Amino acid sequence: MMYAGKRVLVTGGSRGIGAATARALAAAGARVVACHRGAPADLPYELVTADVTQEADVTALVETCRRRLGGLDVLVNNAGVDGMCPVDKLDPDQWHEIMDANLTSVYLVTRHALGLLSDGASVVNLSASVALRGRPASAHYTASKAALIGLTRTLARELGPRGIRVNAVAPGVVDAQGPGEGPPPHLRERLAGMTALGRLGTAEEVAQAVLFLAGDQSRYITGTTLNVDGGM
Repeated sequence: MMYAGKRVLVTGGSRGIGAATARALAAAGARVVACHRGAPADLPYELVTADVTQEADVTALVETCRRRLGGLDVLVNNAGVDGMCPVDKLDPDQWHEIMDANLTSVYLVTRHALGLLSDGASVVNLSASVALRGRPASAHYTASKAALIGLTRTLARELGPRGIRVNAVAPGVVDAQGPGEGPPPHLRERLAGMTALGRLGTAEEVAQAVLFLAGDQSRYITGTTLNVDGGM
């Protein structure tokens, strides 16, 4: 199996893209630890509770990876939240909540995981294709995801001497069917019509892009952002 023996941490790994990525990596032979700030669920990989916006939780999470995996070959920074609010009604608390969840969390996890990452490891950050287009009533969300692309490019240069590659995947709208996931039914058809392929993507399709960037098949790719949005 392509990822046999690889040691992996996936943040936000209990549902959606994070869960699809963790499942795909585990199915390919990887040893996966995933985290979520809610209660652990019954999944085919190890799931621990951690709020990656809190440094104490991140320290504990990395220590869990050290004890159970001994190191990391792949880090997938997937945890994050969406947000919709017109800028004139966007208060500082909302701004910081989204920035912490989508950007500061990646800084914290990556920084604390540096000592565990093997030379030649791969880091994949989950941005969003809307960061490159903009979206009304989403200044905090699009800014956080655009900043993540800049962070990705800088980390790629900073960690390159160790052979560590850092890339980003920028999904479009994912047609998730779980409670609270994906667009409302009345928007699905309109959003699908905005793509070149005429349909929305799935979490599993985004996960395959993450696996591509995480694996040896992309060993000369770093500092890039791969859009997975159906040509939206």
